[in-house]
Amino acid sequence: MTSDSQSSPADHSLEGDVERILIDAVTLQARIAELGRDIAETYAGQDLLLLAVLKGSVIFLADLMRAITIPNSVDFMAVSSYGAGVQSTGVVRILKDLDAPIAGRNLLIVEDIIDSGHTLSYLVRTLRERNPTTLRIVTLLDKPSRREVNIPVDWVGFSIPNEFVIGYGLDYNELYRNLPYIGVLKPGVYSEDPE
Repeated sequence: MTSDSQSSPADHSLEGDVERILIDAVTLQARIAELGRDIAETYAGQDLLLLAVLKGSVIFLADLMRAITIPNSVDFMAVSSYGAGVQSTGVVRILKDLDAPIAGRNLLIVEDIIDSGHTLSYLVRTLRERNPTTLRIVTLLDKPSRREVNIPVDWVGFSIPNEFVIGYGLDYNELYRNLPYIGVLKPGVYSEDPE
């Protein structure tokens, strides 16, 4: 038990760190349903493998795969270019690779957010070397003003301004993923970070 002068992380209200809601839960679900229909039409009658980029895309993946009305399977990769801060470092590392070969498969990369494009560009180059039949990209969020590497994206949920967003799978220091909407994190929260 904590005293009045101390608080534990569990006592902290995550929603209190949100400056404003950028995309509410209803709008998110409606757009994901549209994306699912479009993707199902594109891949009708074909094998489809969804590749979720961990950890941020998991919630988007769960809702998207249910909105895709054709059979699909899932695999996961974890890559990092952020470290503990809020700016992409540009140095990409694979933390977890695919469990199965993708040669001859129709691969759809499921991303939570595209920022500079460095991580996704690296991932696409790496995966193309493994000879999938097709390789397409769907992202929930796109920050076109931050793009440093031009990467063609087949489906974009929402284009957003250059703000630090959290919620619906997106985190800051592993928190806020469970918020049901996309919110803008108060600058004071991450400007206090020593990183």
